[in-house]
Amino acid sequence: SSWLYAAMLLANDAIGAGLLHFPKAFRDAGGVMISVVVQMVLMVFIVLAFFILVYGSDVNNSATYQDTIHAVCGKGAWVACSGCIFLYCFGLSLTLLIIIGDQWQQFFQFLECVRCHEEQGPLYTRRWFTITVSSVLCILPLIFPRRIDFLKYASVIGVFSSICVVGLITAQYFLPEQWTEIFRVVPDICFSYQCHIAAVPIYSCMEKRNMVEYCKTIGLCMSVCVFIYTVTATLGYLTFGDRVTSDILLSYRPDVVVLIAVIFTAVKSYTTYPIFLFCGRTALDSLWFSLRGSTSESETEFQERLRRVSVSSLWFFITLLLAVFIPDLGVVIQMLGSLAAVFIFVFPGMCLLRMAEGQGCWTLRTYVIVSMSVVFISLGAFMFGLTLTQSLVTSF
Repeated sequence: SSWLYAAMLLANDAIGAGLLHFPKAFRDAGGVMISVVVQMVLMVFIVLAFFILVYGSDVNNSATYQDTIHAVCGKGAWVACSGCIFLYCFGLSLTLLIIIGDQWQQFFQFLECVRCHEEQGPLYTRRWFTITVSSVLCILPLIFPRRIDFLKYASVIGVFSSICVVGLITAQYFLPEQWTEIFRVVPDICFSYQCHIAAVPIYSCMEKRNMVEYCKTIGLCMSVCVFIYTVTATLGYLTFGDRVTSDILLSYRPDVVVLIAVIFTAVKSYTTYPIFLFCGRTALDSLWFSLRGSTSESETEFQERLRRVSVSSLWFFITLLLAVFIPDLGVVIQMLGSLAAVFIFVFPGMCLLRMAEGQGCWTLRTYVIVSMSVVFISLGAFMFGLTLTQSLVTSF
């Protein structure tokens, strides 16, 4: 066989019943990090053992493991080695048949053929029947050849099956039970990345107001956000799993490191709050002048200062009061996240549509822009409706 098929054979032998037990082994060992470290240390010895055995076989021209031991270590070691190999392989064969029975049971339970005790179900759903028939059909024809390389093609299928198992386990880890649950993360993403409201005021204050400079601003901003959010979300989730709270820092036991993180988070919140207050106040100013039918130029300096101080004070104390009675960040983020989808998708889509309409003649470029605007608006409306509904159902 070629080196590729030899690798498939070796891999198919290695990837067996242990694959299904590996996750529990990681848990029992104390987690992913310690398990990976132990695995890497053991891997050094595993690889070295391969080279040692292959070297001994090559020097003594032996064809099996026990023959190599016989040639190198003598008859006593050979007898003991042969006995151990027999017991080990017998136990593995028994284990694999048990696994076959388990998988068939799971299959029939999935089909809802087994509703009560398995002996009360149809004959073909009983454990002894499935193990016997499937083993006779699938295993028996493969056990008689003299050379192991006869199994090279079957081993390719075996390795591919193991890869599929890993893929399914990975999918089950990342995907929720229902596909609609995926959208529960949408409010958090929209809420976290929604800086569009402040984008225009910030741009208006830039020294060099051009798209080249602004592209640099957006590029750096998004790079920092992606890095911070991704690292925090990934490691936080891997650390606590289902026990993670809506405020990740509350999940940790208090210590010096966590205290420092809490302080920096507080400082960050202090410096960010005024930005949102400013944007909100300018929006409220627009509503105020619209209702009065006036403009900011018609106000005196004293009136403008009084209005600004009053609005800012009311804003602060009302939000402070609500924060006292709504301690769960998850509820707030779910609500705001659904609205943030509007700022990110719906309003920009509407602007895009209006710009296309203002071009006058309809060209291919116009149709492309209109199509993009429709996608923006539709996606934003869908996310807003779905995430708002989910947040309301979860909250109440």
